[in-house]
Order: sequence, then C-alpha cells, then structure tokens
Amino acid sequence: MHDTQLMSGTELARDLVERTTQRARLFRERTGSEPCLATVLVGDDPASATYVKMKQNRCRNAGIASRHVQLPTSTTTEALVAAITELSRDPDVHGILLQHPVPPHIDERAAFEAIAPGKDVDGVTMASFARMSFGDAGFVSCTPGGIMRLLDHYDVDLAGKHAVVLGRSPILGKPVAMLLLARNATVTICHSKTRDLPSLTRTADVLVAAVGKAEFVRGDWLKPGAVVIDAGYNAGNVGDVAFDEATTRAGLLTPVPGGVGPTTIAVLLEQTVDAAVSAMR
Repeated sequence: MHDTQLMSGTELARDLVERTTQRARLFRERTGSEPCLATVLVGDDPASATYVKMKQNRCRNAGIASRHVQLPTSTTTEALVAAITELSRDPDVHGILLQHPVPPHIDERAAFEAIAPGKDVDGVTMASFARMSFGDAGFVSCTPGGIMRLLDHYDVDLAGKHAVVLGRSPILGKPVAMLLLARNATVTICHSKTRDLPSLTRTADVLVAAVGKAEFVRGDWLKPGAVVIDAGYNAGNVGDVAFDEATTRAGLLTPVPGGVGPTTIAVLLEQTVDAAVSAMR
C-alpha cells in the first residue's frame, strides 16, 4: 500500500489565524479601532454569497471588523468602480475584497484595479502581481500565498525542483508560478492549448492543479512521490485531482476540502491586519 501524506490546511490555518487574532487584539488595544475588511458582492449567486458570509464570520472570530457592500446584478462597471474607489478612499477600511467572478457584462480587471494597492489584501491588482513577480514586499494572491505556506509547513524544498502549474488565471495560476520561481523551482505553466499534458505532468516534482474541472488530473498523470497541490473546488466537494487515484502515487497531497481552502482565508485575514498596521505607520 502506497503511503501518501495528506497536507492539512485546516491545522495550518488554525495556527495562522490564532496569530492573526492576537495581532488584531494588539491593534485594537493600541488604536481603539479594529482592522476592517470590506467585501463587495455583485449579484445574487448563492455560492458567492455563502463565501462572503463565511469570510465575514472568520473576520468576526479573528477580531476583524467587516463591512459588506451588496450590489445588484445589473450594476455597471462604472458603478462598481465608483463603489470600490469610495472604499479605497475611506480611512476606516483597511482591506477590500471583490468577490469573483462578477457578472459577465462587468470588466472585472477594471474593478480590481480600482482597489488601492495598500488595501489589496486579496492580491488581485496588477501592482500586487508586479510585486509578487519581483519579490518585493506587498500582498500576495491569497490562494497562491496559502499554497506557499503549505509547502513551507511540510518542508518542501523547492530549489531545483520541477513545478508544473495547471492553469494560468491572473489570481491563481500566474501568481503561484511567480512565487514558485522566486523559490528557485523550474516552472512550467500549462493551459488549454498545452499538448500532451499527461507526459508533462509526469515530470512534475510539484504539481499545482488549478483548472476548475472536477477530477481532471488522473492518478497515472503523476510522478511517483510528487507533491500534489489541488487548488480546485468543484460541485460535490471534489477538487481538480482524482483523489483516490492520486493517493496511489503522490508523496504529499492536499485534500479537498481541508487543504488549500482554509489557508486561503487565513492569508486574507493576515493581510488585512498587515494593511491596518501599515496604515497606522
């Protein structure tokens, strides 16, 4: 029987959130106010509404205030940009999270770019991406940031390793590739036009699956002993990797749920407190 070690994001997130809660308490004692995260939701997608509620609850538990802006599905790009710009100018708001995806008629990039770089605690602006790419201090995209925390927590030495990233989204695939590159991994980014994908993934010492397709990555696509990070979350609580098949090959594997998800939220909370502290300097 092959022995795959599961990478528990739940355990790691608990430790991260505990430290963030202590920092939020210190901030409140010093300033008399709480760090504040503003969430913006356009439309009435039930999954997005659930995510926002969960983030608000996590904020409350960590001693972070949350403000919510709910906008109708019919909201224009201009109206959304105006709402985000107002939050960017509000000194009582330290972090801004635009829940994505937004309705298709909205220019999501324009909305992201309305977030002031100092409040981009979700790491979605071009300014944050540039800082990530150049290894400068700033906010990382939360899921890639959570992935790096998991790799560190499980002592994965990335130097010289071949990391294969499946997906090239601007808030997951591309930034995680940059963060892996900064750790001296050799990085291959794969996408829908990549030829002979399984033969590429079989060369991966570290595989990050972020394609949004349930059980897309099969067990025989994996190099024996590989570190497999499943960043997908699909209907039925399944990831982008065929979990049972992967346990026959992977050395380390993130479960879904309980892997990447909790660390994503933990990084969001941590960066909100970072933003609040920076704003007081």
